[in-house]
Amino acid sequence: MDPAITLHAAADAYLERLRVVRRLAPRTLRNYRRDLDDLCRRADGLRAAEVGAHHVRGWIAALHAGGMTPRAIGARLSAWRGLFAWLGREGAIAANPAAGVRAPRAARALPKALSVDQAVALAAQPGAGTDPVADARAHALAELLYSCGLRVAELVGLDLRHTRTEHYVSAGWLDWDGAEVTVLGKGGKRRSVPVGAPALQALHEWVRLRPPPAPGHEAALFLGPRGRRISAQRVWSELRARARAAGLPTSVHPHMLRHSFASHLLQSSGDLRAVQELLGHSSIASTQIYTRLDFQHLAKVYDATHPRARKPR
Repeated sequence: MDPAITLHAAADAYLERLRVVRRLAPRTLRNYRRDLDDLCRRADGLRAAEVGAHHVRGWIAALHAGGMTPRAIGARLSAWRGLFAWLGREGAIAANPAAGVRAPRAARALPKALSVDQAVALAAQPGAGTDPVADARAHALAELLYSCGLRVAELVGLDLRHTRTEHYVSAGWLDWDGAEVTVLGKGGKRRSVPVGAPALQALHEWVRLRPPPAPGHEAALFLGPRGRRISAQRVWSELRARARAAGLPTSVHPHMLRHSFASHLLQSSGDLRAVQELLGHSSIASTQIYTRLDFQHLAKVYDATHPRARKPR
């Protein structure tokens, strides 16, 4: 390819390749066109070989200053980087000027957690009474999620007890005597978490009403309406229904109870390492985000109670 090619011509050729060779969808091609048109406009007549890393950094800074989100900037930079990488393979440029440029880092969103009162109200919410089995299952699900901070995949994988046969070994199970659950988390990391008394009581009630399992699902702790191991989707729907019945003002999902478990435990104990172990985080950095939730809680208490924290009218 001619090293003197203009960016406009290079962008057109690259888009045609994406359409013909990679067969990208029309909507994706339109996004690429938008991002590459922006590059050509900012380059203002520069040839492809004349664009340097300092140009790209300046254009990224301008996008950031203009209010574009880090995620959108990252997508735009990816399109630019792809164009220059292709030009390098075609011999039109010596190096990719966007290769070492990074988009601004997006602020890490705080996990959404319930307040203590909301979490307790959700766990203790009585059932509708029309279906005792469904009520017992939803109650046990909510209590166990909040009591142990389990991921939904860990929850649905729980067995009534540890089971090992020629063809099956439990991934997770409930130890009734020890009042704890053992689960297989991310990265194949196994951990055990204590089960609180209210959750254990709810589990006993569920097991008392647990319907006959379908063939092949005998080991599962939680069964759906058809006697099969409960699905993650069923856990989500039953938790949402329970939250609505409890009058909670937010849409509740299983991971929110995991966040609530971690946040409330940290508020009470201040022991970050213990929370890390209970959550099964391989790195303390993953757990530290809950310290920000804890600080928010303390800040609200300060603002509400300290005489000198009140804003003047």
